[in-house]
Amino acid sequence: MDPKSSSFPVLHRNTRQYTRVWIPDPDEVWRSAELTKDYKEGDRSLQLKLEDETIREYPVDAQSNHLPFLRNPDILVGENDLTALSYLHEPAVLHNLKVRFLESNHIYTYCGIVLVAINPYEQLPIYGQDVIYAYSGQNMGDMDPHIFAVAEEAYKQMARDEKNQSIIVSGESGAGKTVSAKYAMRYFATVGGSASETNIEEKVLASSPIMEAIGNAKTTRNDNSSRFGKYIQIGFDKRYHIIGANMRTYLLEKSRVVFQADDERNYHIFYQLCAAASLPEFKELALTCAEDFFYTSQGGDTSIEGVDDAKDFEKTRQAFTLLGVRESHQISIFKIIASILHLGSVEIQAERDGDSCSISPQDEHLNNFCRLLGVEHSQMEHWLCHRKLVTTSETYVKTMSVQQVVNARNALAKHIYAQLFGWIVEHINKALHTSLKQHSFIGVLDIYGFETFEVNSFEQFCINYANEKLQQQFNSHVFKLEQEEYMKEQIPWTLIDFYDNQPCIDLIEAKLGILDLLDEECKVPKGTDQNWAQKLYDRHSSSQHFQKPRMSNTAFIVVHFADKVEYLSDGFLEKNRDTVYEEQINILKASKFPLVADLFHDDKDPVPTPTTSGKGSSSKINIRSARPPMKPSNKEHKKTVGHQFRTSLHLLMETLNATTPHYVRCIKPNDEKLPFHFDPKRAVQQLRACGVLETIRISAAGYPSRWPYHDFFNRYRVLVRKKDLANTDKKAICKSVLENLIKDPDKFQFGRTKIFFRAGQVAYLEKLRADKFRAATIMIQKTVRGWLQKVKYRRLKKATLTLQKYCRGHLARRLAEHLRRTRAAVVLQKQYRMRRARLAYLHVRRAAVIIQAFTRAMFVRRNYRQVLMEHKATVIQKHARGWMARRRFWRLRGAAIIIQCAFRRLKAKQELKALKIEARSAEHLKRLNVGMENKVVQLQRKIDDQNKEFKTLSEQLSTVTSTHAMEVEKLKKELAHYQQNQGGDTSLRLQEEVASLRTELQRAHSERKVLEDAHSREKDELRKRVADLEQENALLKDEKEQLNNQILCQSKDEFAQNSVKENLLMKKELEEERSRYQNLVKEYSRLEQRYDNLRDEMTIIKQTPGHRRNPSNQSSLESDSNYPSISTSEVGDTEDALQQVEEMGLEKAAMDMTVFLKLQKRVRELEQERKKLQMQLEKREQQDSRKAQVEQPKNDLDLDQDADLAYNSLKRQELESENKKLKNDLNELRKAVADQATQNNSTHSSADSYSLPLNQLKLANEELEVRKEEVLILRTQIVSADQRRLSSKSAEPNINARTSWPNSEKHVDQEDAIEAYHGVCQTNSKTEDWGYLNEDGELGLAYQGLKQVARLLEAQLQAQSLEHEEEVERLKAQVESLKEEMDKQQQTFCQTLLLSPEAQVEFGVQQEISRLTNENLDLKELVEKLEKNERKLKKQLKIYMKKVQDLEAAQALAQSERRRHELTRQVTVQRKEKDFQGMLEYHKEDEALLIRNLVTDLKPQMLSGTVPCLPAYILYMCIRHADYTNDDLKVHSLLTSTINGIKKVLKKHNDDFEMTSFWLSNTCRLLHCLKQYSGDEGFMTQNTAKQNEHCLKNFDLTEYRQVLSDLSIQIYQQLIKIAEGVLQPMIVSAMLENESIQGLSGVKPTGYRKRSSSMVDGDNSYCLEAIIRQMNSFHTVLCDQGLDPEIILQVFKQLFYMINAVTLNNLLLRKDVCSWSTGMQLRYNISQLEEWLRGRNLQQSGAVQTMEPLIQAAQLLQLKKKTREDAEAICSLCTSLSTQQIVKILNLYTPLNEFEERVTVAFIRTIQAQLQERNDPQQLLLDFKHMFPVLFPFNPSSLTMDSIHIPACLNLEFLNEV
Repeated sequence: MDPKSSSFPVLHRNTRQYTRVWIPDPDEVWRSAELTKDYKEGDRSLQLKLEDETIREYPVDAQSNHLPFLRNPDILVGENDLTALSYLHEPAVLHNLKVRFLESNHIYTYCGIVLVAINPYEQLPIYGQDVIYAYSGQNMGDMDPHIFAVAEEAYKQMARDEKNQSIIVSGESGAGKTVSAKYAMRYFATVGGSASETNIEEKVLASSPIMEAIGNAKTTRNDNSSRFGKYIQIGFDKRYHIIGANMRTYLLEKSRVVFQADDERNYHIFYQLCAAASLPEFKELALTCAEDFFYTSQGGDTSIEGVDDAKDFEKTRQAFTLLGVRESHQISIFKIIASILHLGSVEIQAERDGDSCSISPQDEHLNNFCRLLGVEHSQMEHWLCHRKLVTTSETYVKTMSVQQVVNARNALAKHIYAQLFGWIVEHINKALHTSLKQHSFIGVLDIYGFETFEVNSFEQFCINYANEKLQQQFNSHVFKLEQEEYMKEQIPWTLIDFYDNQPCIDLIEAKLGILDLLDEECKVPKGTDQNWAQKLYDRHSSSQHFQKPRMSNTAFIVVHFADKVEYLSDGFLEKNRDTVYEEQINILKASKFPLVADLFHDDKDPVPTPTTSGKGSSSKINIRSARPPMKPSNKEHKKTVGHQFRTSLHLLMETLNATTPHYVRCIKPNDEKLPFHFDPKRAVQQLRACGVLETIRISAAGYPSRWPYHDFFNRYRVLVRKKDLANTDKKAICKSVLENLIKDPDKFQFGRTKIFFRAGQVAYLEKLRADKFRAATIMIQKTVRGWLQKVKYRRLKKATLTLQKYCRGHLARRLAEHLRRTRAAVVLQKQYRMRRARLAYLHVRRAAVIIQAFTRAMFVRRNYRQVLMEHKATVIQKHARGWMARRRFWRLRGAAIIIQCAFRRLKAKQELKALKIEARSAEHLKRLNVGMENKVVQLQRKIDDQNKEFKTLSEQLSTVTSTHAMEVEKLKKELAHYQQNQGGDTSLRLQEEVASLRTELQRAHSERKVLEDAHSREKDELRKRVADLEQENALLKDEKEQLNNQILCQSKDEFAQNSVKENLLMKKELEEERSRYQNLVKEYSRLEQRYDNLRDEMTIIKQTPGHRRNPSNQSSLESDSNYPSISTSEVGDTEDALQQVEEMGLEKAAMDMTVFLKLQKRVRELEQERKKLQMQLEKREQQDSRKAQVEQPKNDLDLDQDADLAYNSLKRQELESENKKLKNDLNELRKAVADQATQNNSTHSSADSYSLPLNQLKLANEELEVRKEEVLILRTQIVSADQRRLSSKSAEPNINARTSWPNSEKHVDQEDAIEAYHGVCQTNSKTEDWGYLNEDGELGLAYQGLKQVARLLEAQLQAQSLEHEEEVERLKAQVESLKEEMDKQQQTFCQTLLLSPEAQVEFGVQQEISRLTNENLDLKELVEKLEKNERKLKKQLKIYMKKVQDLEAAQALAQSERRRHELTRQVTVQRKEKDFQGMLEYHKEDEALLIRNLVTDLKPQMLSGTVPCLPAYILYMCIRHADYTNDDLKVHSLLTSTINGIKKVLKKHNDDFEMTSFWLSNTCRLLHCLKQYSGDEGFMTQNTAKQNEHCLKNFDLTEYRQVLSDLSIQIYQQLIKIAEGVLQPMIVSAMLENESIQGLSGVKPTGYRKRSSSMVDGDNSYCLEAIIRQMNSFHTVLCDQGLDPEIILQVFKQLFYMINAVTLNNLLLRKDVCSWSTGMQLRYNISQLEEWLRGRNLQQSGAVQTMEPLIQAAQLLQLKKKTREDAEAICSLCTSLSTQQIVKILNLYTPLNEFEERVTVAFIRTIQAQLQERNDPQQLLLDFKHMFPVLFPFNPSSLTMDSIHIPACLNLEFLNEV
């Protein structure tokens, strides 16, 4: 298609300077430029200036006259709909998409009926539940473009037109088709959720993970690329709820199973299964990591960034389970997938001849493959390497080469996977199938887009063929819609020429077309791709859509609608045949696993299931259609993929043609998968391929711009002349204006409701409008500037005069100041000179004195030094002389000593010489030898002994020496061996070690020294630091004393602030708790309503003529009321209490653990007691049944029955009384826990104020129970006395024991009482019959007495047997409890043995503590029971004494009354009529009539003019009378019937605001009355003395108050729902669209989407006055019904929040309303609503605070948005808006005039940077369904019951005033 077609607007012949145009560019496709010189016809070039200020000359071809395209005005750029552009052409479309995608981050844009979706490559928060609800119910053109808008359009058209719909999603791989289809299905699942409990919508969504796992894979373009096409039909019933779905698949790419390109992966399921291979259930699969298998490792990296295959596999398994696929089938599926991986890893060994090959029998992968599929190993091993050739005469088995075996193996793997894929799709369809009748459906087609690669094969040919068919359907549909629009508007219709690709389709699918010739060549035995290509050349060379390449004889070119594509014919025939060897399939058919065998059995479907293989895609088609398939021309066509694909495509087109299509075109912005990066080349290529530009061309060929008359008048009102405005017909005004402005009548057409313009005319009108505004602006600026200059001149003149006045005054003051300063200076000079002279004199005098002092001191010091020196010389002389004397003495003494020594030495020498002479003499020798002989003998003996010892020692030494030598030799050998092993010198190593140790020792010493130095330094520093700290401490003490004084002053203020904060926090927590509770009430009411609906439906279904069963009263009460009745289980109450404590939390509850344990134990005891009583009751009933079967005489039988009935009645009443006691005890415990839990949360009451009414309530309950017991005892005595009297007179005893034994809680001996009673009865009744035996009756009396004795004995025996049985059962129960305790102890003992000794000790201590705690609790309970019994007995004693006194007084009064009874009867009646006590009496049978007249059939209009809430007062007066008569059944029945009646009325009038508000006010008033007259002092503070007399006396209706409170919450929620339903359709129109300030907003050009087929004809617009009128109506009704003012405030707070949420949500999703004028309109509308609140005194409701986000949004639209200061102002102002909402509004901001500026991307980034610190929620939209928790404050009435008058219109004559 030529982008410069004549239908697109181009440059005019005469164009002025500054006109902006588009010129081609090789990099950016189109670039914007501006004319720098006027262009005239005939010029050969254009003088242009590009956006980067570059000057360029653009040549113009005079012959072709190809001029550049014109650029749209900036005000039209960024439109939601491309058809809203005035100039419709390729560069305008591309630029608009680029601006929206990059600057505003909008990925969706409309192009007529097409939604263009650009893949952002990142997650965006625009698909949440809140966005779905925001788009639900909206018209398509009212909201921003979105996939949800397309889905809502399809859903709405299906519901309105009752026609099936289709959403066609197409685009390249990686463009986001699958995600778009998934979000469309999610929308249908949310909006059209199933009405039943089947959750079919969850199953529809669950099919997506399965199909993505088995059909999606990673490619170079997309990490999750769908490798097949699918069409999902979602079925709906008559109520348009999802009931089922069906899926068709097209063209599965089987070749990916066996081959993946670089950086690609196989299907996800293979990697998911490998990631989960370590699980125990998958051990038998024998899988490892994906890198170990050939089929999963060809692409390189087996992982995807950010994807966890193990988690995805878990999701896949969960989806299988949700769809009903059994676990066994799942394991079988995973086995088949694992077998494919093993098959791909089988090693094939080539033989020597090269023509054959083999597989090792021990091949592990082949063994696993055969084991997992259950086939024979030998056969599979054989037929993988051989093939069978069948001829007419013989059958041959032929070996295959390695390549042939590999091809056969790959074909088998692809075939197995394709069959498994089809089986899974079939079972998904079975799970999504429904037996209900399908009323309509919506189909979602997710199919591949147009593809063209460097090498295109059979797969691309099929894909492009399918896109040709879809494009043809798209073109015809667009043409049809254009034609319908023109005919609807009665515009003259001229045929628009559009591209028809039927010739290209005929080339492919017609007879002897490409596919037909391909099938024919496949039938030829030796057909080749070259022969087929040659046939194509010969047959279609003359076709315009077929071309032959110049340089190839095996390729051909097909001219498609999007581009020319060259296909390589190699492989076409093989892929079309898709051959799989039959022998291998037969082996798989014989598998021992049923699932594997079923996969390969022949289908019974007439359309076969072929398979394909190839690089791009392949086909596995599973078609389910209501129409019969096309019959092929011959049998062979059934076996080709081309024929199969053509047939399925025809079926798809028939389905699409039978539906209303909706188109989604997905665009891939870049090939690098970068987020928000736009590549213009890739984008424009896809725009041309997907048909968007064709839509633009068709629109541009006619009248693309269309304006409603009203919008046109509002936009271009400035161009209308003043005299034309006098005409009230806007249509006539528009016609006159256009005829004057546009002279060419062909440029526009007037339709019935719209004006149609040719391309470019809107831009021309915009130019005229801008010129008009510019001229008016210049005039305004001139006038304003002149006025400003005059004001400036006057201001300057006034300022000049003022300056002159002040200057003159200043000069005079300065002169006076000069004179004053001169005089002062003279005085200063005099004083200064005098002082200076005196200072000089004093200075000289002081210097002289100093000189004298220094001189005198110098002389004194000189004399002193001289004296000192003389003294020192004397001392020196003294010491010198002494030293010289001492030295002389020492010298003389030394000489004397020397002389003495010499003399003494001489004397010693002489003496030595004499001694020597004497020693030589004989006498001396004799003296010396005396005693020497003895010594010699002793020495000889000693020598002998030593010789002996030496011998022994020498012997020992020899032995030791020998052993030592041996050991030395041994050690030498070991040392040599050790040295050989070590190879080194040990001594050297030891020396090295010693050296190293020495160095370490030295280093350690040095470190120690360093540490000691550091320690000393640190010690010194610490000392200094301590000193500094002591100083600082002293300073801080001083500061502390100062601050204490300040704190004392500020403490009061801070205490007040803290208390306010705490109050706010506690209020917030209370609001949250109340909100949670009311949400539970809301959910309960919803479930109750649903239960009622289902019950009604079941009743209608089960009803048959003549047989109708009404539910009992008891069951209806239990189903219609949600409060505990008399028969409520105590265990349930306890569980409620525990749940309440758990919800409040342990910290907040502040609950004592002993109370909690006591409560738990009490619950267990009550449960055991209940079971025991139930067992006793069942046994008693069994005994009754056995007694009834015993045949006795008639009279005896009657008596026995009476006795049994009496006993049963007594026993049941005893059980009921015991049950009541237990219930009261439990309620006391529960209240104690609740009181203790809510103690911390109470803000307005203290513990003492709450405990007082609680104690009073307990005492009242105990007294009530005692009084009930007394009444029952008296009733029993009275009835028994009456029966004795009647039995003595009656001949036939008909005693009814049921009436004789009413409820009694007093313990009596039942058997004795029954026997005595019957004995007396029988005696009295049969006395007359014994007269014939004995006249005196003595014999009869004796016999009767014996009989009585026998009966008493029998009764005692039965009682003993019963006691024995009970004792046995009790012992059995004890044994069982002991067994359980023993088991627990054994378990505890076993657990203890596993622990460590310390843990065992600790565990034992814990066990002992728990045991002692339980024993302590038991003792406490026993003490409490004894105390309680003591108190009860004391009270009973007091009551009995009072009763005796009252009885005596009553007897005396009765005697006096009997005397004057006849005289005072009528007077008494008259007095009662006059003294009305505020009670109404009615009979039990009139209760239904009372409810019908007062509740069910009552209309609020009947009570106009009466007291508000009259029904509530009447009901309370009836309740009060029932309380006065102590009739608990009547109170229970009346309240239950009233509540059920109110529910029925509200259900019937669920959309009546007046009725709902009426019963809300009455329910609240009845609740207030029950509180006001409950007797509780907390509610009686405002009562009068008369009102206190009307309080309830006998019953505590606290539980019913809770039920009425819950009912009030339900009614309040229904009231809000009704009001929101009335207001919601008005809000958007009144708040955003209606012009509250006329002429402020101007309508921008709109696109095709404003002509949405979902829009209803007629004006549904509302103004703000409509909302205010509706608010007034609501307020009037609420006030007239007497609703509490506090509740009215809450109602309007909720309604204003809904107005805020709906308005803000629409503002965030609509680009057309995000403008300055809308902000002004919003602020005006909000001010009007605030004024209305003030006028109704509702400003205290907090409604204005709920509107704060909307107020800030309006201010944000009006604020300046340029500088950083503006960003700071926006951040500080918009505190109630989240960051996401602020950025969204700034992105959506759209100027309505050219004078406004757009918000720059840099400014938005600045806003985001400043708001990063905010912790805002991620939710973009507000929850408009959010409901604030409602609070019903106590509001007592000032009316008294006796002052209320019952009007006659209520028909309550049966009520008697008491």
